[in-house]
Amino acid sequence: MYGGDEVSAIVVDLGSHTCKAGYAGEDAPKAVFPSVVGSIDQMEVDEPATTDANSGSAGDAKGMKTPESEKKGKRKLYVGSQSLGFRRDHMEVISPFKDGIVADWDIVDSIWDHAFRECLLIDPKEHPMLLAEPSSNTQQQRERAVELMFEKYKIPALFLAKNAVLTSFASGRATSLVVDCSLFIQWWRIDYSCPST
Repeated sequence: MYGGDEVSAIVVDLGSHTCKAGYAGEDAPKAVFPSVVGSIDQMEVDEPATTDANSGSAGDAKGMKTPESEKKGKRKLYVGSQSLGFRRDHMEVISPFKDGIVADWDIVDSIWDHAFRECLLIDPKEHPMLLAEPSSNTQQQRERAVELMFEKYKIPALFLAKNAVLTSFASGRATSLVVDCSLFIQWWRIDYSCPST
């Protein structure tokens, strides 16, 4: 049974703009970083060994050639403000959310992994979790989050709470009216060009 002040529960709030993670009972989160990631597709890398593979060179004998099916889905993800602060060729900044709902669980997984391993420096197996979820979350989204937490991170306990309820509790009220305006503008994709006259 988990309860009381001696348990160091972890609170994770993955929002459309920032991810906040920290210990329950503290005044502020330990980690606050952007909830967008930098993505670089790793599908087409031209190497000399690849061009010589058809002629029966040593590269083919070593088995260094990667099948096309494996190349297509691979991408390298950069998470956190330190990784996104550097310019990289062919990097696209993407969000895991579409209309306030998680659309890419690989990105969410990499964000949670960064929060646990790089920011908080914890082993998730040793801490119960509280996950904040949007009010418009579907049952399938909740099941996927629970499945990922229990199967990948092997956490001992989990509680999902709505953002509106957590906002009410944070202000010290048991009942309140919470207005949630979730609008995420992707400013890097807005076209500021002037129309020609």
